[in-house]
Amino acid sequence: MDFINNFPFFSIMLCMFSAIVTFVLNGRYARHLTRIVLGLVIVLSSILLVKLHINCESFVYYMGHFPAPWGNEIRAGELEAILALFISAIAFFAVLGGLNAILEDVEEDKQNLYFILVDMMVASLLAMIYTNDLFTAYVFIEINTIAGCGLIMIRQLGKSIVTAVRYMVISLVGSGLFLIGVSLLYTITGHLLMSNIQEAVADIAAHDNYKTTLTVIIALMSVGLAIKSGLFPFHSWIPEAYGTSNACSSALLSSVVSKGYIFLLIKIYFRVFGIEVVRNSSVLNILYAFGVVAIILGSVLAIREKNIRKMIAYSSVAQIGYIYMGIGIGTTIGFVAAIFHIFSHGCTKALLFISSAEFTEGSHSKRYSELYGFGHKYKASALCFSVGAFSMVGFPLLAGFISKVWFAKAGIDSDGKMLVTLIALAVSTLLNCVYFLRAVVILYSENKRSKIVGTPYFSGAVQERPAKVQYFIAIAALTVLNFTLGIAAGPIMNIIEKGLELFN
Repeated sequence: MDFINNFPFFSIMLCMFSAIVTFVLNGRYARHLTRIVLGLVIVLSSILLVKLHINCESFVYYMGHFPAPWGNEIRAGELEAILALFISAIAFFAVLGGLNAILEDVEEDKQNLYFILVDMMVASLLAMIYTNDLFTAYVFIEINTIAGCGLIMIRQLGKSIVTAVRYMVISLVGSGLFLIGVSLLYTITGHLLMSNIQEAVADIAAHDNYKTTLTVIIALMSVGLAIKSGLFPFHSWIPEAYGTSNACSSALLSSVVSKGYIFLLIKIYFRVFGIEVVRNSSVLNILYAFGVVAIILGSVLAIREKNIRKMIAYSSVAQIGYIYMGIGIGTTIGFVAAIFHIFSHGCTKALLFISSAEFTEGSHSKRYSELYGFGHKYKASALCFSVGAFSMVGFPLLAGFISKVWFAKAGIDSDGKMLVTLIALAVSTLLNCVYFLRAVVILYSENKRSKIVGTPYFSGAVQERPAKVQYFIAIAALTVLNFTLGIAAGPIMNIIEKGLELFN
């Protein structure tokens, strides 16, 4: 067997090993080890992606070299490899750029625990991407939930603990529904491996057996993962979770954690049920409807918000709606657009949360009214925040623009969903302009009220940050990634399309 085929397994185990070793290290060495491991995962994922892209193949890796049902399986193709690369890269830059927030918000003797949570979160996401076994996916869903809960409550503030409990309760409901779906699926097929289940489901569908049961199972698993990813109306935990967490935690939760659940759902549709079986159910239409509502509602709530961090959080509700709208369209172009938006939204939202941290730390406030003029003092942060804001609006040459173009193409090519899709895109773009451009204008504007009270719009020296170089590297890299996705989206789209073909 080609040695490179071991890389998915190595990536998962490296993160888990790092979590174990980090437990006995202090905060300084813990963060160094985590960054080294994430860097290694980036390298391994890059090599794997190049190899799979050249050979145009996917492969199955037998854990311990034992075939099913005694052993477990990992399946890797171009799509899994590029998503693993993306997740590890975003996690690396989130830890790099959010280091100041970690140092300030987490007690020194507990900083190693924070990096344990980061390691376990990345390990669980990689396992969900690569696994070919439904029960293994469920196990790592739970690990990811625990890690996410820890990242929220690590600040040990009253509000953070309440938010973490709410996140845990809602997530457990989603996990429970998913597990019920897995149990029912095992009952009618007798398998847990995705490839074996797909064969059994195809046979069941061909003989028109268990049609209602299959629809119920698809609905249970879809709703379970939709709850965990924060689709409307299960979004109530998002504003507080993202708004009260530190910058690193918010970037991780919004950029990669919720997207891992969505990718697993897409993988299940193609690898477990077969996309035709899913299309024949009414589940996609329901997801489409909730996605469209989320796009509008999330944007309206973001406009009403006076807290910049919560505004970005409500924007995530709308952006998750975009992804589910693409899934709900049900066409290949719709799924391609949805997966590309995972990349687009992931890098942009990490950029917004990390770059906004300098304003909120400098002003000691997250309210718009306290941020007037900070763009003149923190020029690099304001510039990168503006790039992220423009990407969310859909300016050309940026990642968000490509996402919206492909969602529009998917809507035009769909049966009966063109008008609603185009209206949703147009309305949401206008609403995005209102709240994101308002934030940019405030950063570069003088507060008119300051002329009345006789105080400048910005007072005090620029706050020095201990990890300034790492911070600038992170926001610069995320900005470059955003432009790369906007300018050179073609190769990534090809990888996504080939990956979906290999799923079938």
